[in-house]
This record gives sequence, C-alpha cells and structure tokens, in this order.
Amino acid sequence: MTPALLDNSDLPLVLIGGTLCNARLWQPIVERLNVASVTCVTLTGADTAQRASRRLLNALPPRFLLAGFSLGAIVALQIAADAPERLCGLGLISANPLADPPEKAAPRREAVRTARTQGVADWLLAALWRDYVAPSRLHDAGLRNVIGQMANECGIDTFAAQTEIAIHRRDNRAALGTLACPILILNGAQDGICTPHHHQLLAESAANAAWHTVETGGHFIPLETPDEVAAPLRQWITECIQCVKTD
Repeated sequence: MTPALLDNSDLPLVLIGGTLCNARLWQPIVERLNVASVTCVTLTGADTAQRASRRLLNALPPRFLLAGFSLGAIVALQIAADAPERLCGLGLISANPLADPPEKAAPRREAVRTARTQGVADWLLAALWRDYVAPSRLHDAGLRNVIGQMANECGIDTFAAQTEIAIHRRDNRAALGTLACPILILNGAQDGICTPHHHQLLAESAANAAWHTVETGGHFIPLETPDEVAAPLRQWITECIQCVKTD
C-alpha cells in the first residue's frame, strides 16, 4: 500500500546516485516514499567532489534534504562540509567516508581504459557484479539488467569523471559532528565494498545519527531491498520536516 503523500514542498529531497547510476537507482525508493518534491542527480560535469559540490550548490534551492548513495554519499559529505547551513537533513547510503589510498589511482584509471575497450556495462558486470549485490541476488537477472542499463546510459565519459572523484575524495567525517540536522546512515550487512566497518566510522562521527543495517542487503540496497530502505528514509524525512517546523 502506498503511504499518504508526504508534503516536503518547502524542503525538496535531493538524491545523488553513485558511480554509473542515474534516476533508475532511486525509482523503487521514490515510488515507496510518495513525497511531494524529489530530484534525482546523476554525477556529471565534475571530476572532484569539491567541484561537484559547488556545481550542485549553485543549482539547488537555499535549503534542502540530501541523501547520497556510494560515490553520491561522498559528494553529499562534501556538500555537508562546504555548506552545512543549507542542509535540513543528511542521508548516507552504502558509504565509505575514507579518502582513497594513493595506490588505488592507477588500477581505477586502468579500469576506465578497459571499460572503454570492452563497453562500460560489459566491463562493470564482469568485474563488479559479485561485489555489488548480496549472494542471494547473484542470479537476479532483472536487477543485473537495471545496473547494466544505468551504466550504458551514463557512458564511459561519465565513468571517467566519476573515477577521478573517487580518486581525489577527502575524508569529511569531521563535518558530521557540526551538523544540527537529522542524519541517517543506511547500509547492507553483506556489502563488501562499503562495509559495516565503514558505516561504524560514520556513526562514530555523528552522535545524533540514526543507523539502520539491512541484514539481507549488499551494496545496491536501493534496488535490492527498496522496502527496507524506503521505510527509514520516510521516517527521516518526516523528522526533518518536524525539526524545521520547530526551529
């Protein structure tokens, strides 16, 4: 059953996708949230989190709710560091807040070169599919097709720029301690990319955060387990609205 419309007209929800993700990532979540105002962002036009942050802050309204998935969570953390006064709520989904080790730069760029030769979706699914979802979903052809379709729609140039964001990302956990707005952390217990340990680091940096772990989920929990992701997201949105009303 679809929940009643949640009127967040004054606090639009901004959802930032991860590497090779577009609005398809969020479609099952948006359907379940049933909110009045939502914008799904594909990370394009920037090769660092700082540039992506500036680009988005120039385009977004004065105050908003922000949630990011994977690389999108890295950019969301950068926005929190750059303009905490603009955020009325921060959600971090399948996130690794740490700076990328320098030794990862060369293999990341080599992956882009390989994907350019093989085709971005073919490379992605061959290289990362087993890391992307929980073991119980490895034979889910529909889920695999959606992730491959997003990769093809985003394309190799977007992948190259997003790879640079990953390489140059900063550890912005300190920004969490200064945020007064509600913070939500969501992860899959079976995520081997952004592990439960990474989310523990986030939770330790945000004393006021609500942390929910989806026991059956891998990395792509917005697509794998949309019910388990949408429920705490809707609760978080409701809390954010209430907090603004009482300011």
